[in-house]
Amino acid sequence: MKMDIPEQVRVARAQYYEQINRFSMTPLWEVLGRLVPKSPTPLVQPVLWKYAELREQVMLAGRLISAEEAERRVLILENPGLRGNSSVTQSLYAGLQLIMPGEVAPAHRHTQSALRLVLDGEGAYTAVDGERTTMRRGDFIITPAWTWHDHGNLGKQPVVWLDGLDIPLVRFFDAGFAEPGHHLSQEVNRPEGDALARYGSNMVPVDFMQATNAPTKVFVYPYEQSRAALEAIARGPVDPHHGYKQRFVNPATGASPMPTMAAFIQWLPKGFETLPYRSTDATVYVCLEGEGEVYVDDQLLQFQENDVFVVPSWSSLQMKSRRRSILFSYSDRPAQQALGLWRDERMVCPGG
Repeated sequence: MKMDIPEQVRVARAQYYEQINRFSMTPLWEVLGRLVPKSPTPLVQPVLWKYAELREQVMLAGRLISAEEAERRVLILENPGLRGNSSVTQSLYAGLQLIMPGEVAPAHRHTQSALRLVLDGEGAYTAVDGERTTMRRGDFIITPAWTWHDHGNLGKQPVVWLDGLDIPLVRFFDAGFAEPGHHLSQEVNRPEGDALARYGSNMVPVDFMQATNAPTKVFVYPYEQSRAALEAIARGPVDPHHGYKQRFVNPATGASPMPTMAAFIQWLPKGFETLPYRSTDATVYVCLEGEGEVYVDDQLLQFQENDVFVVPSWSSLQMKSRRRSILFSYSDRPAQQALGLWRDERMVCPGG
């Protein structure tokens, strides 16, 4: 309840605030509502990037700077509410990376965890700790924290993928480290598919043990397999708030593939409209197939293949597919869950 404050009290308080400011102090009661809000008040804005409009800009970067010179030739997707922070949400980063035929993005490692989602082109590879994987459209590939990784393009087409990292989260903790590789490309010492066979086939090496919060040894989740799984479960009953939605896991532990980021994939049948839903993890979505529209609170976003959009924390989300659609998404849900912060709400239709 707002109180009427006498003018002399206002003046005395203003003088007091000026006085304590010299000691680098500030009164909690003046900012308590912003520090401890009744519900999330995100700076993150709902936004959609149309890939058809961005692709030309991405290709232009390929003519202006080489992958080796840039180290990573990436155009960052900055949320309009966070411009200048290299952030797509408060805790996550997103960017479009381009590698041209014959190029290599040099080997390095860093404490930030990263995921890749292949959008456009073929012939490229990612190498993680001595094993390469061919990058195919829709593949979900990760480079866990402090693993050596490089990228190359042995094909004849430019290849573009979405990078998702926990850069803002690591920056918040002032815990970022990075190290360049000694060679342009790391030495390959395991055949392609080795990690998937060892750790992703409902088996693990006999002496392998892993902590729940450790990143997965499986660093590629082929889209062909993910899509086939969605198609199979789509024969059963549909979740009214999500359609057919699955989360990616570390096969050895059942936890998220990385301790700071979760990844999901969902199938929306043609004409399907979800009931409204909200959660505290601001989420980045990518359309892999189909087209449709989303309402984020009262804002309408219309998506097509390869478009990227963001849903802020605790914003009501409703989706409608114009034709069968498959959406990939990622968020900071595991970090929130580890801290006991995450919550969600399955809402009813407006007016329902």
